[in-house]
Amino acid sequence: MKYTTGLLIFLFTLFVSSTQKEKISAEEGTDLQNDRLQTESSLPSNKKWRLVWNDEFDGNTLDTTKWSYRLNFWGKRHETLTEEGASLDGEGNLLLKVYEKDGNFYSSTLQTGSMYLDNPSINKGKHPAWPIGKIETPKFMHKYGYYEIRCKLPTKTSGWWPAFWIQSPCIGSTLNPLISGVEIDIMEYFKRDGRTRSAVLWNGYGPHSQGGCSGDELRPGITEGYHTFGVDWGSDGLYVFYIDGKETWRFQGPVSGIEEFILVHTECAGYREGGPSPELQKDQLPDYFIVDYVRVFDEIKQ
Repeated sequence: MKYTTGLLIFLFTLFVSSTQKEKISAEEGTDLQNDRLQTESSLPSNKKWRLVWNDEFDGNTLDTTKWSYRLNFWGKRHETLTEEGASLDGEGNLLLKVYEKDGNFYSSTLQTGSMYLDNPSINKGKHPAWPIGKIETPKFMHKYGYYEIRCKLPTKTSGWWPAFWIQSPCIGSTLNPLISGVEIDIMEYFKRDGRTRSAVLWNGYGPHSQGGCSGDELRPGITEGYHTFGVDWGSDGLYVFYIDGKETWRFQGPVSGIEEFILVHTECAGYREGGPSPELQKDQLPDYFIVDYVRVFDEIKQ
């Protein structure tokens, strides 16, 4: 049996719109004055904001009402993605580590939703019962606003890379980003040359893929202490990126009309390297990507 793209998009839209957003804290829906939170956010000063979702990573256990683990990649279980590489330190930090076990390397990625291309298809007999994988109930989906992470980048090895990004659950399922969304890479960090990058991508990852990229920017001192990375995702297709509250890049792209999910990401052997890098094989592990918080704000219209 064949299924049309239109049917898939309709079912995705119906599923996502029927899910209820998580009720998170007494701060939700109120004007944010930074003294309400333990650490101030580096919010763009040209707008007024209210906090709508956050995780401060307090306590000793990951809040699985907010996060799930990304374990699949392009329709199958990925050999390096694991649940064992994520923990809280009890001091308000999420620790994502890369480590070696029995000659193999592993790291963890957290997400608040999932992409249909990642999940394995459901097969019964000779033919797939459904052309895409099981659709998981998202923990948090949102569109537009300011998305921010405060984190400490890895310092030991160049053989893996962290990222903070926003993803559509159905990117590339049509060539209309208003319907199928965009990928917003707020921060990718490559220790090998000390550079960070931001990007906006749409129309999937095949021959029709399009996008814009800030370029790999050299950031002296970027691994010293904590830094904030954020994006102001506008309903007009304007994406403005920030590091430590200072604008670093703006891009006028297509409008995404759908809610999307958040990823706090690490990768030690994926599409970029294709396998463990020489750095991982020679460096002392584990190494850590440390996250203080993730926050999402809506603009308060004047």
